[in-house]
Amino acid sequence: MTAVTTAAAPAARPAHRDPQVLRWLGAFTASTLGDSVYYLALSWAAVSSGSPAQAGLVMAVSAAPRALLLLFGGVIADRLGPRRVVLASDTVRCLVTLGLAAVMLVGSPGLWLLAAVAVVFGVVDALFLPAVGALPPRIAGHDQLARVQGLRGLAYRSGAVLGSPLGGLAVALGGTAGAFGVAGILFALSLPLLCALRLRTPAGEAKSDGTALSDLADGLRYLRGHRVLGPLMITILLADLGFVGPLNVGLAVLSEQRGWGAPGIGWILAGFGTGAGGASLLLAIRGRLPRAGATAGGTLVLGAAAIGGLAFVPRLPLAVAVAAAIGLLAGVSGALCSALVQTTCDPAYLGRVTAVASLASLGLAPLGMPLTGAAMGLWGAGPVYVASAAVCALSGVYGLVVPALRRAELPE
Repeated sequence: MTAVTTAAAPAARPAHRDPQVLRWLGAFTASTLGDSVYYLALSWAAVSSGSPAQAGLVMAVSAAPRALLLLFGGVIADRLGPRRVVLASDTVRCLVTLGLAAVMLVGSPGLWLLAAVAVVFGVVDALFLPAVGALPPRIAGHDQLARVQGLRGLAYRSGAVLGSPLGGLAVALGGTAGAFGVAGILFALSLPLLCALRLRTPAGEAKSDGTALSDLADGLRYLRGHRVLGPLMITILLADLGFVGPLNVGLAVLSEQRGWGAPGIGWILAGFGTGAGGASLLLAIRGRLPRAGATAGGTLVLGAAAIGGLAFVPRLPLAVAVAAAIGLLAGVSGALCSALVQTTCDPAYLGRVTAVASLASLGLAPLGMPLTGAAMGLWGAGPVYVASAAVCALSGVYGLVVPALRRAELPE
């Protein structure tokens, strides 16, 4: 009898050493930097061309198409594949920003052109966001998705922190035309990296022959009937509804009341960003946290307590420390929720499910900001922060009391 020896399968590379992940990470970082430079250039051009109120309107018009079309963006990502959609999105953003830079070199565009560009970016965002969220499972194994989320968080924070100074430098050296040109070049840098990706075809992925509306309805039915994903979407929505107001409008009111001024807002946001970056670094290094569902729920409850306490901190250094704790806890819970979506969802529905999660945070939660400002004007910062913290805490408690979500685990 001849002995047969079976070689052990080689261990999968960790995400931070995987060329596929690093290409995707480079493309995502370039795109995030381009986005930051674009928004700074757009705001500067809008202020230079009109009144502050008109500039605010130009900056806000992208929100409507993004919110209205986001769910259909998930359908398109599932139909065409996420890489195609991300490639097309960054190509359009590259061409639009370079075209606007060329127009600004020969004349001064009116507010109508800036508003039209903002609308185009809103439509592109509605396609880009679900697709970029559905891409990681096609470039990394399920056991590496938490680490990928950590790396993505680091890239996003780096892009947000470096993009604004880069945009300001571009405006100072080359005017708004130069800044839009830099944004276009950054979007262009993502394209060859995306083209070089070799994607996995997840098991269970299938193409649909139905209409966009029927695909959307099918995705919502799938989500509603899923024991983990349905409750997870409710958790994400409640967390974002309680989180967005205090950490945006609320900081301005709080800094004014405490006498910290605009520098105080900057320091608090820096503390939050540091904490969130620490959470991303933790996940990037560890790769997996045990009891992901319970950990996400627990960090949401602790983060809610920190949000409520922020309104009662008398001194700026302590407020910065509390904001860092909020960033750390929110970063852990957010990354774990995203990783659970990607590892639990059927690949055929991942674009649509990602779109629902994005709609909760980017479409519905911002609607609470005007209400937060009005409520603070009536009752002050303390009661509103406490109420918002209660909503955040409710999201964590809900995640902990739903057995399937509480017991959810990331793959080893």
